Amino acid sequence: MNEPTVLDYLKSLFDKNRRKLLDSHFYTKDTVKRNGVSGDYAVPENKKANRKYLIIGLTFALVGQFLLEPPQKNIIFPITFFCAAIVFFWISLKNDNLLPIEKTSQKQYLLPNLEIKVWFFIPSLILLALAFTLFNDNQFTLKNLIFWISGIALFVFSVWQFNNKPSKIQKNPIVFYIICFLVILITAFFRSYLLDQVPGEMFSDHAEKLLDVMDILDGKTPIFFVRNTGREAIQFYFTAAIIKVFNTGITFTSLKLGTIFLGFLTLPFIYLLGKQLFNKWVGILASFFAGIAYWPNVISRVGLRFPLYPLFTAIALFFLLKGLAEKRFNQLILSGLFLGLGLHGYSPARIVPLLVVVIFLLFIIKEKSRTNRIFALNGFFLLAFSALIIFLPLFRYVLENLASFNFRALSRLTSMESPINGSVLVIFFTNLWKSLIMFFYKNGVVWVNSIPNRPALDVVSGVFFLYGLIILIKRYRNLKSWQELSLLISLPILMLPSIMSLAFPQENPALNRSGAAIVPVFVIIGVGFYNFADVVFCNIKNSIPKFVGGILALTLLLISMIQNYDLVFSKYADQFLANAWNTSEIGNVITEFVEKGNSPDNAFVIPFPYWVDTRLVGMNAGYPRKDYALWPEDIQSTLNLQGDKLYILMPQDRKSLYTLKLFYPKAEEEFYYSKTPGKNFIILSVKA
Repeated sequence: MNEPTVLDYLKSLFDKNRRKLLDSHFYTKDTVKRNGVSGDYAVPENKKANRKYLIIGLTFALVGQFLLEPPQKNIIFPITFFCAAIVFFWISLKNDNLLPIEKTSQKQYLLPNLEIKVWFFIPSLILLALAFTLFNDNQFTLKNLIFWISGIALFVFSVWQFNNKPSKIQKNPIVFYIICFLVILITAFFRSYLLDQVPGEMFSDHAEKLLDVMDILDGKTPIFFVRNTGREAIQFYFTAAIIKVFNTGITFTSLKLGTIFLGFLTLPFIYLLGKQLFNKWVGILASFFAGIAYWPNVISRVGLRFPLYPLFTAIALFFLLKGLAEKRFNQLILSGLFLGLGLHGYSPARIVPLLVVVIFLLFIIKEKSRTNRIFALNGFFLLAFSALIIFLPLFRYVLENLASFNFRALSRLTSMESPINGSVLVIFFTNLWKSLIMFFYKNGVVWVNSIPNRPALDVVSGVFFLYGLIILIKRYRNLKSWQELSLLISLPILMLPSIMSLAFPQENPALNRSGAAIVPVFVIIGVGFYNFADVVFCNIKNSIPKFVGGILALTLLLISMIQNYDLVFSKYADQFLANAWNTSEIGNVITEFVEKGNSPDNAFVIPFPYWVDTRLVGMNAGYPRKDYALWPEDIQSTLNLQGDKLYILMPQDRKSLYTLKLFYPKAEEEFYYSKTPGKNFIILSVKA
């Protein structure tokens, strides 16, 4: 079947004799096979979904979502509009037979035999066992890395199916590649624009991360970084590599370059997942909306480990669903390898193995064939073992330091750090509800990685997420497809790291701990927008309504881009600066002091409760190993220092200022006016 290009669609707008139907390309024969159904495929002559009801539903949903934009004054009206939108969305799909549902016993893919090459498998186990014994003292060494990597390579070779027929490479028209190029340009702009300014300041977590990176640069090679309640390793080694290659130094930029790249790398796998489950247009729409969206953008820009969770989840989920659908062990091996790698990234990824188990169970329950179930069990063994051998260094650490490894998670889940106030079940279901509605209502109060108390999605994305959900629910009701059920059920599972914050329910929802939900969310948005375009452009003989529909679709995309731009580069940027302390400005003052020929050791910051992290001052000043804190009781110890001196104080710290003026009555006092209101500070200069 020849797939029409976008150019063909545009030509068809003005020529009723060249009308193009999207239905036959959204639900292709390959998609039918992947859903476990077969039969003669035919596109209905008339589009079943009612265009009028869809437009009415979209209007109600857009108004309702707009009314939930901050400041939300009354939720009754938005709820009313949403209920009406849901009714009209459902009615618009009431007669839409999305796929033929007659099942047959015909095999769509040949089941592979699990052939293990024993002469490679046994040595791999020996090497991995040796590596496990050498992963002691929480250190990577040249020896244990050689054993570990060699064992992994031999295991993969021992189970890899070299006679596995590769997927056919689909040829796409040039227009598709042009669209892909435009999507890459637009999303790259959104992800990299003003990287040095948004966000504009570091906070204490960044100091901890940069100290860990410095440990690596000093020659230390931990498996698990125990500083600041413990952290997995990938970000620190990746940042150290960036500093080595690009000479960016111990800076905020080094952290952001790494996380921006990791966040951007997630987009191709969102595309592949959308293409695998539906088609390439759903994939490209999903990656586009994810690329411009405020939520994945800010958790990538903040310079912490947050984007590692959606990245490895997207990769593992893509290979898992592809491997099960096409009955290919190789894909499941790759899924396991990336699943294990993700466990070295960000601690919420520890929930992903649960999702993998659930998806395998759904596949086994839905598949009636005994041979398919045997394939699934063999595939599960391969995936699980592949993940385990990648996780092996951390597994050794866990066996020796379980409390350290689980401290952060257990501090949120149990009363270890704070008592759980109330019924555990009530808190859990309250958290679950808040997380499920965060896309439309409130995404939490954490200013570091969100704009507090606003929806996680922009107005347009929120509406098409709702529409996409209804489409998938309708499709599952008709088809009972395990793939679409997997996509739906992945939403609450991937948000569990946030939902399970039982001791600190005020931290839920959290966009960082729910980060991997980005993957199914934007695939669902892609489904919604594609179906909308399908309804708008298909079976309209008159060119004027088609033209109006095209303008409407482009307008919605443009509105989404404009709002997300404003959310990231205006609202998020401003509120971040309003909450973070201006250590960069203090660092610049010290830099200017040193550039005048003064010693960096003659500059000091007097600590004050809930004020700046003085380690960050040194990092911003270009002296990352120096903590510029001088406690008030130690001021007298600086009297005998030679040369000019510089003291920086919080304006409210009148006691320290009084003490300094007693010691230095001729000191020059200057009030520094910050570019951010409320962040001013005092500079006291002492001449030699």
